[in-house]
Amino acid sequence: MSNSSSSISQFLLLPFADTRELQLLHFCLFLGIYLAALLGNGLIIITIACDHRLHTPMYFFLLNLSLTDLGCISTTVPKSTANSLWDTRAISYTGCVAQLFFFLFLMTTEFCLLSVMAYDRYVAICHPLHYGTLLGSRACVHMAAAAWASGFLHAVLHTANTFSLPLCHGNAVDQFFCEIPQILKLSCSDTYLRKSGVIVVGAYLAFGCFVFIVVSYVQIFRAVLRIPSQEGRHKVYSTCLPHLAVVSLFVSTGAFAYLKPPSISSLFLDLVVAFLYSVFPPAVNPLIYSMRNQELKDAVCKLMAGCF
Repeated sequence: MSNSSSSISQFLLLPFADTRELQLLHFCLFLGIYLAALLGNGLIIITIACDHRLHTPMYFFLLNLSLTDLGCISTTVPKSTANSLWDTRAISYTGCVAQLFFFLFLMTTEFCLLSVMAYDRYVAICHPLHYGTLLGSRACVHMAAAAWASGFLHAVLHTANTFSLPLCHGNAVDQFFCEIPQILKLSCSDTYLRKSGVIVVGAYLAFGCFVFIVVSYVQIFRAVLRIPSQEGRHKVYSTCLPHLAVVSLFVSTGAFAYLKPPSISSLFLDLVVAFLYSVFPPAVNPLIYSMRNQELKDAVCKLMAGCF
């Protein structure tokens, strides 16, 4: 193979199984997870869009989060599922570029949206009298647009940086989807500086969002401790704990995937970790958000009753 990435017409993704029976099992499991994610996130999107009682900043951001979850799982799972069904590993060069771009775009946007949602909860609990002023419809649209724009610019930067490298170590990607660390392994040039640049830019954005979320929740829990009634504290917990659970799941799995030391890296561990941060959160987020939110559950039930 030539030492230029331009000679690569396709990549070979890592299969979950070698035997036909296990491939079909993988197909069924991933198809079930994908359909569950489509159903859960789709219900949240439709319910929030159709129920005027849910036209508030908190649910507006939740609708955007569900859109990113739908897009994120749709970027990786269908291709992996189709490959298992048709007993192939191939993904085109263009398809790999698109998959990496959209995955980064949606994951970064989701993290930014989680930060915005933390700010929404902070204002609602710590400054309720200013909630309507600080989080009016125009402000909400601007914050959501900033989150999507940040994700887009971040994805453009990293995708262009990754695929500008010449690739000469074959075309086998050691992951079930196209991921930056696995593509960099195929490079024949010294990628130290480029890896450092990718890590620094990504780390600044991730660390900034993480610190913002932590500071917001420190202020929130300080305010909660001052609420005299148990009913008031329960209402706050019902809106904050689901968001905190989603943030914890997202940050812990993503951080482990990208920051784990090479000494503990293995194909099996990399597959499991990638599944946990790319497939698992979009599938369970609708359940987490609806579990303690009676208002959302009632609206979903009303929507489904109206359909049947």
